[in-house]
Formats: sequence, C-alpha cells, structure tokens
Amino acid sequence: MTNNAAAYLDTDAVARWLSDHLPGFQGPITAEKFAGGQSNPTFRLVTPEGNYVLRRKPPGLLLKSAHAVEREFRVQKALADSDVPVARMHVLCEDTDVIGSAFYVMQEIEGRHFDDPRLPGVPVQDRRAVQDEMNRVLAAIHDVDLVARGLDDYGPEGNYYRRQIDRWTKQYRASEMEHVPAMEELIAWLDTHIPPDDGQRTLVHGDYRIDNMLFAKDRPACVAVLDWELSTTGHPYADLAAVLMQWAMPPGNEGRGLAGVDRAAEGLMSDEDFIAAYCARRGLPGIDDFGFYLAFAFFRMGSILQGVLKRAVDGNASNPERARKLGSFVPTFAQSGLDAAQRGKP
Repeated sequence: MTNNAAAYLDTDAVARWLSDHLPGFQGPITAEKFAGGQSNPTFRLVTPEGNYVLRRKPPGLLLKSAHAVEREFRVQKALADSDVPVARMHVLCEDTDVIGSAFYVMQEIEGRHFDDPRLPGVPVQDRRAVQDEMNRVLAAIHDVDLVARGLDDYGPEGNYYRRQIDRWTKQYRASEMEHVPAMEELIAWLDTHIPPDDGQRTLVHGDYRIDNMLFAKDRPACVAVLDWELSTTGHPYADLAAVLMQWAMPPGNEGRGLAGVDRAAEGLMSDEDFIAAYCARRGLPGIDDFGFYLAFAFFRMGSILQGVLKRAVDGNASNPERARKLGSFVPTFAQSGLDAAQRGKP
C-alpha cells in the first residue's frame, strides 16, 4: 500500500457522490492506494462503517477502449452468485465531472494474495491444490452461460484471434517508441497462422494469472477473481495460454514465472498437467497447435507492456518506476512468442 492517494483521488468528491448513490454509506473517507497494478489505479476506502475498494481510470490521455472500468463493473455484477467468485459490485460512476474519470466501488474481500506462482508461503504438499483451484475457476469462467448472465453482447462475434491481433497490433503501434525486430516478426507470423474458428465463444478474462486472484485464508479456495478490465467474449484458449506464458517467465519479482523451477520437487503442476486438468473439466479431447495460442499470449502481453511504458513516459502510469521496468521486457516477450511459435507446444 502507498499513502499518496491524495495525488490520485479527490476523497471529498467521492464521499459526496457516494452519500447520494450508495445506500448506507457514511463518510468521511480515508484512501489508501494499492501499490500493485499498472492500469487502473485502485484504492481502499476506509470509512467509519467499514472499508470499500474503488477502481478508477487513470488521469491523462488514454488509448481508445483502454482502462474500461465500466466493463469491469458490468461483468463482475453479472457473475454474482455464479461458480466464478467475484467481489460484490456496489455502484458505478460514469460522470467524469466527479473526480475526472469514471470509477466504481466494490466490496473489499479479505484473502491470501500470491504474487509469486512458486507459492513460497504455502506448504509444498498444499501447492498443487491451489493451482488446481486456479484451474477449476478458469474452466468455470469459460463455462459461463453468456445468455443467462446477460453477457451475450459483451464482445463481438467472429474470429477472436483475428480481431485481437488486429486490435493489439494497433495498440502497439499507438505506443511504439522504438523498432523491435522480434515483435515485427511475431506480428507477421501470427497474422498468417490464425487457426480456423472452432465455434468456441466464451467469456474470456483477458489477464488470468494467480496474482489477479484472492484465496481463502484457511483453504485452497478462490474467493475472488480480480482485474476484469480486458475481459470480453472470445476464445478460451487465450486465457489458458496466458497462464502458461506467465509460468515461462523467470522467477522473482520481475518475471513472476516458473522458468527453471523443479516443479515436481516444489509440489507444482507441469504445463501438461494444467492443460490436461483443464481439458478434463471442460470435456475436451486435447488442444492441437498450442504453440499458436502461447505465441499469441506473448504478443498480447508485449503489446500491453508497450502501453505501460508509454504511459510512464507520458506521466500517466500508476507506478512509473515499475512501469518503466516492465516496459523494458517488450523485446523479451516478443522473442519468447517466436520461440513458442517454433516449438508448437508448451
């Protein structure tokens, strides 16, 4: 947590608005900014009657369609009381005159938060259960009944990967600051290797990884999936590949991956185990050409990190120092995507 909330949030304005729009709310508010996250600034709101969490768009000039807190609010509200655990949504403010951008307020959920997929604070014998719960929730996201939950129009129809490659190439170009040969090669490869549409159209989280989840303090049960900014309807293997992409990165605070880790000795699932468990839960025989999905995941994250770097340079980053560090990994992600494309498997 950081305590420089005043630089990002007008707490008096928030309190006035909540007094009129959130039943039972009583001020005053003290705000504490969460240090993590590079996109939508997030705050704990401390009040005499209890705590809330506020997510807002960052200040400054933003890329089109980025930082969609309105979509975050909608999808989490739609998933209330489903097999996908989410925080309870309270109110959405789309009036930018209140604090300068849209924001929403939700329930604060207490739970364990894991930044490191090695799960160093969890006993070795319990780690696989945490990963299996992560697998279960991912399958649950992809099994959501879009029509029943009012999300059938949450994203366009058509070939998801064609749409996503076009979108993130455009976003990358809008944030591009120097020529990255590996990224150019990866974009060209993806453009010509899109698999045929297999008819799967599901809810997609868009940034599914263990540090976007909260777990119960006393058991390996997920109590909330966080950060739905990039969610849409699309192809489920993008989320699955995103998990394995993260695991392919170096361990530690920067990479937050599992590269080089003896997973069997550490009680962790292999990539193949995770894919097999996911397929079993969704009744799938297996996944062909997984290298494409993994290459796509690296490309997409590289494009996102390029945007993070651009925001740092423009002065709009939530955590400028970390944003610059993350942005330096764009060439690494691009090369990893090319490597995945050549391997054709995890």
